[in-house]
Amino acid sequence: MTCHPASRSRRRALRTLAQSAALTPLVAAWPPLARAQTLPPTPSCGASESPTASQTEGPYYKRSTPLRSSLIEPGVTGDRLVLSGFVLTTDCKPVPGAVLDFWHADAKGNYDNEGFRLRGHVLADAQGRYRLETIVPGLYPGRTRHIHVKVQPSGGRVLTTQLYFPDDAGNQRDGLYAPALQMSLTRGGEAAQGSFNFVLRRA
Repeated sequence: MTCHPASRSRRRALRTLAQSAALTPLVAAWPPLARAQTLPPTPSCGASESPTASQTEGPYYKRSTPLRSSLIEPGVTGDRLVLSGFVLTTDCKPVPGAVLDFWHADAKGNYDNEGFRLRGHVLADAQGRYRLETIVPGLYPGRTRHIHVKVQPSGGRVLTTQLYFPDDAGNQRDGLYAPALQMSLTRGGEAAQGSFNFVLRRA
């Protein structure tokens, strides 16, 4: 399939926007990420591109999480992280109103199974953009650092997957780790800045 010029222009613009925050490697936030690395681009849209890969939801998923753009609340400690990006279709169209449901371990590697600490969902805006404030998760036994997410477009299929951190010492020992699911990451201000675009198969 041949992309129209407008589609190619849209794809270049979205790639530029997604990668604009990824010019400086994260080198000081936490020891496993101390080594600089040339990062692969986050998934992009286009006729030749594949949708974001799915992965298992794991044992700790909970339904009915609160709608909130920040998972930071009293008692939550750890290195701050702002994760943002776009939800797009494989033909480069934004997915407005997509629900992104996030959950992950706390700084000590523990999941809250009693309440909704470090759990919540956000909605993509009219351009398909999303933004979440949280912390860098600790190491859950047997796993590298990761963030779980479910992405559901209105009336479409749910994508369940996991996001990974560049240069984490546990990546190569984790059987689930996938380079294509690695976010771009930079250090800036009081929080690390993570970037990842979710690309969904057209309905």
